[in-house]
Amino acid sequence: MSRTALRVCPLCEATCGLTLTIDDGRVTGARGDRADVFSKGFVCPKGAAFGAVDSDPDRLRAPLVRVDGELREATWAEAFDAVAAGTRSVVDRHGPHAVGIVLGNPNVHTVAGALYPPVLIAGLGTRSLFTASTVDQMPKHVSSGLLFGDANAIPVPDLDRTDHLLLIGANPLESNGSLCTAPDFPGRLKALKARGGTLTVIDPRRTRTARLADRHLAVRPGTDALLLAAMAHTLLDEGLVDLGERAPHIQGVGELAVALQDFTPEAVSGACDVDAETLRTLARELAAAPTAAVYGRIGSCTVPHGTLASWLVDVLNILTGNLDRPGGALFPQAATDRTPRPAGPGRGFALGRWHSRVSRHPEAKGELPLSALAEEIDTPTDEGEPVRALITVAANPVLSAPDGDRLDKALDSLDFMVSVDPYLNETSLHADVVLPPPPPAQSPHHDFALNTLAVRNQVRYSRPAVPLEPGRMAETEILARLVLAVTGMHGADPAAVDATVIDQTLAKAVREPHSPVHGRDPKGLAGLLTGEDGPERRLDMMLRLGPYGDGFGTDPDGLTLDRVLAHPHGIDLGPLRPRLPQPLRTRSGKVELLPDPIAADLPRLRAALDERPAGLVLVGRRHLRSNNSWMHNVPALTGGSNRCTLHLHPKDAERLGVRDGQPVRIKGAGGEVTVPAEVTDGVRPGVVSLPHGWGHDRPGTRMRHAAADPGANVNQLLDGSLLDPLSGNAVLNGVPVEVAPLTAAVTKTFGALT
Repeated sequence: MSRTALRVCPLCEATCGLTLTIDDGRVTGARGDRADVFSKGFVCPKGAAFGAVDSDPDRLRAPLVRVDGELREATWAEAFDAVAAGTRSVVDRHGPHAVGIVLGNPNVHTVAGALYPPVLIAGLGTRSLFTASTVDQMPKHVSSGLLFGDANAIPVPDLDRTDHLLLIGANPLESNGSLCTAPDFPGRLKALKARGGTLTVIDPRRTRTARLADRHLAVRPGTDALLLAAMAHTLLDEGLVDLGERAPHIQGVGELAVALQDFTPEAVSGACDVDAETLRTLARELAAAPTAAVYGRIGSCTVPHGTLASWLVDVLNILTGNLDRPGGALFPQAATDRTPRPAGPGRGFALGRWHSRVSRHPEAKGELPLSALAEEIDTPTDEGEPVRALITVAANPVLSAPDGDRLDKALDSLDFMVSVDPYLNETSLHADVVLPPPPPAQSPHHDFALNTLAVRNQVRYSRPAVPLEPGRMAETEILARLVLAVTGMHGADPAAVDATVIDQTLAKAVREPHSPVHGRDPKGLAGLLTGEDGPERRLDMMLRLGPYGDGFGTDPDGLTLDRVLAHPHGIDLGPLRPRLPQPLRTRSGKVELLPDPIAADLPRLRAALDERPAGLVLVGRRHLRSNNSWMHNVPALTGGSNRCTLHLHPKDAERLGVRDGQPVRIKGAGGEVTVPAEVTDGVRPGVVSLPHGWGHDRPGTRMRHAAADPGANVNQLLDGSLLDPLSGNAVLNGVPVEVAPLTAAVTKTFGALT
């Protein structure tokens, strides 16, 4: 018998509402939910393939425990016994910092991934934390922390009301948006143009997004910060700065003008390969637009000056008066945000509170660079213990971090490793224990993190669409038991983790003068919470204490879990609205335009004015039907344009003697890979492009479809030495490579293998 169930899609950052068709406990179809308050029926190929992702036969159905060198199925009790014994042994002998934690991108797409890793990190007390952020968006966190005092205060473009949108290093028609949660990003861009707005795209590739633009500039990779600096210089030099109503909350315009005086359009033009007058035109048009927003994404983050580029994106929004105003770039306010505190000075944001053991990389936002994980395991030093045990949660760093070959070997040298992962993939195959979460249809869903980046304030929650299968364990319970196992409380009731968090949160809330529950009894408040389990009670608590909450009964129209459940298509909380100065946490209580770490890094950017690549440089790319390395095991999401090929311009192909479809060898500082060439004028001369997330050819994995067309791991071309120094983010774009066609004999062998 068929039925339908509503669900928010967890497969990318767009968070589209889905209507699932379920037959005999199995998802057999997925379509867009037309009544969803946010996505209004939009669905992409990933969401439409939800059922295939959910029912992938290669998903692990039971825990695996290594016995005599071989991973074998085990009971949950046996698995957690092994976790407790393995991790606690390392902690007792070497201390908590010898246990590393790696968190992957999928954690932001699950309830469990949002609620339990912070408890795990705090309970273990380790500083050896590595996440996908440092191969992605960490520069934006650092620049936001330095500008606004809060690394999570990230302004997003007001897509639905802006008159002028400038995108740099972003391709939302393929990615569906990132650090900007916007269902139907393509439709929103088309609506911008339909209302007479202007779309400018800056990207070395003529992407699908670039083809939609009014102007596309094929900038030289890695020069994003220089281009943005020249635009800011023009605004300051030509008297085009207008801070608008936010002027009382901003400091440092004069100091900024001095700091950027060397970045004239003429000085920058040669490095960017964009003429000076075009750079001035970009700045003048931005200033003249009734409303405008600048938005930079992964292409401007994963470069040598990623933090400076991210900083300059917001500098341009600030100087043109477009920060924190409708049609510009505003700070979203999620329903589960903390209770808004009164505006005023805060603690500010600090970098480098500790450093990595080997290369002395400074921490950023509590994290060390993922690029440094291998050396933190395999390199002895006189200072501190190497990482001897590792916990990975929804992470595959052998593919996502530079130099996977080195990390592959390093993982084999660990004393103990546990992976929370639905697959036996390139990373989890090294684990001593693998704890598989259930398919997404069997899990609840609320976007804790992504709603803090949404282009419209709203709240939605989905309970599991189908019940847990026999033998499965909820992901929330898996992570709660993991917390207990590694913190010396193995065997305790997992509900105790949620109860402890609730007690601590409410005890703090009643002490805060600005809290809606100030002075009340925390035990009484806990008794008012509803929900079927601990995670739902925590969600109810966060909603009640949040900016739209009922304050535990003080606002009868406020949000509670019960109210959200009564609106299965979501509750619209309205468009983004101006919030300054409330979000600011800087020591001055103002937007600090020129923080000291930024000023100290500008000489490095000045040196880049004279840099020119001697040969080819590499950039990545994304595919609409995949998200990093997640979905290459799903037949419905592979094939067609979703292929691992090297894009290169016809002029470069002719110079190198490369034919379309011919296998080529690409060599970088970290190694070499072989892939078919795809000759296209969609990439500018001097630039080649290889997609991220491929390389499924390591023996021992259990991902049959992915292994049949493995592609090549682009990150193997990197040795991990190139980092943005402020954020520790890996440099993945604009790196030099050598490309050569394979010989006839090698080509014949390659063809037979593929």
